[in-house]
Amino acid sequence: MPDIEARSWLLMDVDTGQVLAEKDPDMRVEPASLTKLMTASLVFDALDRGRIALDQEVIVSPEARAAEGSRMFIEINTPVQIGELIQGMIVQSGNDASILLAQTVAGSLNVFVDQMNKRAADFGMPNTSYGDPTGLPSERTFTTARDMSVLAQHIILDHPEYYHYFSQLEYSYNNINQHNRNGLLRRNLGVDGLKTGHTSSAGYSLITTAVRDGRRLLSVVIGTESIGARERANQALLDWGYANFVSRELAAPGEEMVRLRVWEGKSKEVALGSKNKVAVTVPRGREGQIQAMTQINQKLVAPLQQGQQVGQVQFVLDGHIVKQEPLVALESVEQAGLFGRLWDKLMSSF
Repeated sequence: MPDIEARSWLLMDVDTGQVLAEKDPDMRVEPASLTKLMTASLVFDALDRGRIALDQEVIVSPEARAAEGSRMFIEINTPVQIGELIQGMIVQSGNDASILLAQTVAGSLNVFVDQMNKRAADFGMPNTSYGDPTGLPSERTFTTARDMSVLAQHIILDHPEYYHYFSQLEYSYNNINQHNRNGLLRRNLGVDGLKTGHTSSAGYSLITTAVRDGRRLLSVVIGTESIGARERANQALLDWGYANFVSRELAAPGEEMVRLRVWEGKSKEVALGSKNKVAVTVPRGREGQIQAMTQINQKLVAPLQQGQQVGQVQFVLDGHIVKQEPLVALESVEQAGLFGRLWDKLMSSF
């Protein structure tokens, strides 16, 4: 395990959703510009819904032009395209771009902030609150490394068509060229995102994700002492994760994992499995030692609908549950006739 000098950190396998290592992942911290990931999520959603368009021009507001901190240097009362603002927000970490995007999507900053907090709740981020779309220090703005990992996964998985912005190395606007502050993008490590953050009170933070040999890992490092420290910490976590863990696919979507008795149905058995691909991440060399255990909520009684959850399958290593997945009926089972139901009731009583 690498020695990570940070207030809070977490390493996970995005493909399986498993946390591989962590330190104080639920500690309340300041997100700084990591906040812009939530702003981006709402902007991407507005694009998908057709409420805004990449080539749409908007006029720069006084509030956006007056933004403090990092900026893309938009000028008041001038037109700028949504696509330009997205690059200014993600690549240049522009607070001015974030404010103007928020105003465009929601009509006002207050409404947008309400949407940010609602989205955090919908994503299952119970320890996160937003006070503005930029991440400037505020008593209303806080998060955790675990919540940030949830948000980062949504950015990666929900909006693949816009994800390329996070690997863009530089962007020029208004004759000012600025480089992406994620230095790991330039080191041929398989890194293709995600976002940096810094204020004097928050320290230096970085969420990084990489793909090597088809596997995507995600590291969240919050509160280091320098740019170099946050980059070294993320690289160390990624290198350690790839060197010491492997992923194993156990079942394809809809593949039968177990077949169990059904009572009072036209069929006497039903195939159970998962709607999604089932994969687990385990320490390298332990792939063959995973045990699968099924837990059924109650006796299976017809009718059963295809896709109906009836229990869980747990994957166990050394007596510890490393992952669990919902177990669903892969086929429907109709209820038997009156005589069949009565017979099964009688038989099940013994």
